[in-house]
Amino acid sequence: MAPNHRRRSTLEMQKRTRKEHGFDKTESDLSSTDFSTAISAKLSASDKFYDAFSYLGKKNPFSRTVTSQDTVWLLDNTAYRNRTSGKWEAEYVAAIFSQHSSGVISDAMSMIAKQIGLDERDPNWPTLEERTKLFTQTIKPATTVKALYRNTVPLKLGPGGRQGISSDIKKLPGIENGELLAPTFADVPKGVNGVLEMRTFYAEPEGWAVISDVDDTIKITQTSDPIGILRTTFVDAPSVCPGMPELYWHIQSVIKDTSPWFYLSASPYNLYPFLRAFREAYYPHGTIILRDSSWMSIPGLLSSLTLGTEEYKVDRMEKIHSWLPRRKMILIGDSTQSDPESYGEIYRTYPDWVKVILIRKVEDIAAIGIDSKNQPERFEEAFEGIPKDVWHVFTDPAECAKIIDNTVASAS
Repeated sequence: MAPNHRRRSTLEMQKRTRKEHGFDKTESDLSSTDFSTAISAKLSASDKFYDAFSYLGKKNPFSRTVTSQDTVWLLDNTAYRNRTSGKWEAEYVAAIFSQHSSGVISDAMSMIAKQIGLDERDPNWPTLEERTKLFTQTIKPATTVKALYRNTVPLKLGPGGRQGISSDIKKLPGIENGELLAPTFADVPKGVNGVLEMRTFYAEPEGWAVISDVDDTIKITQTSDPIGILRTTFVDAPSVCPGMPELYWHIQSVIKDTSPWFYLSASPYNLYPFLRAFREAYYPHGTIILRDSSWMSIPGLLSSLTLGTEEYKVDRMEKIHSWLPRRKMILIGDSTQSDPESYGEIYRTYPDWVKVILIRKVEDIAAIGIDSKNQPERFEEAFEGIPKDVWHVFTDPAECAKIIDNTVASAS
């Protein structure tokens, strides 16, 4: 089956899920929480100037620096050896925005609370406020941030683009004494808040690596239910998918701590601090890769998790392959989104790169949306042309431990 036909099939499945669970209506009800227009009207002349030139991205001749009233997030990353020079380098991603939410947070909270049936007297109201702030702070495009690798080597990150996010490939020194992680600190004025320290994992060219989905693979998100997404994102304490932490730590013990992990999610960058804390609490350290398509938009959160996920994930896995083409990859996902189709496509492109694919069959009806997502025919189509011993659909994570053991032993 041709790749374009598979993608059309995936898109049709996504549209059916959205229609069955009323995504369009929920997004319409939340449309007043798309803050970009309201916030833009309140921007100063200076802010509008930088906003206009941010379309130029790295070619922007005008930029500004972080102020004491800003928020900075530095994202954990993975260093790899440049294939030409053999020297270490890594992609540094930073997000910068104002600490102020321009007075729209109360409207956003009211709209979300109405959808999920939450009252102001509910003990979860402060949690709703804290997480809604992640979507209402004004982005700061065309802004640069200074950082210090190991508190000694200066780095300049940015200027950020339209979404306030910058991406820079930086050359790095080597590591010593078998270290795997090196810190970088934001060199910013007093008063700046956010994620001001990040860590770089050093990954040699060869060995094992893991790419894992997040939503409904390791964290319960209910990605096929709009109200479920809103509740798990804005109110509920993050919950692990049962048995997955134990499986991941078993994998780590088998492939050793020199193996990099990549957590690939269709969630927007707004949720980085939330997901980073979740990862640190339950799973091996790794680079979290997110989308930048729904900044300052609650409806955009729902779209981000339900539309175009296959194309997005394949694109990001292509990037990981460009960094570590000689690693042996373990891919883990679930049946609620397009993980089977994404992983099948990347295997057919790089069959020597991917060694095993594990798909968690989610059987909570509220999370599935349509029965066809778990039908054997869906998986057969997604993994057409791929050896049967490479891909595995499971319900109990414990059954995957032996699969991992055998895969690693066989590849070794």
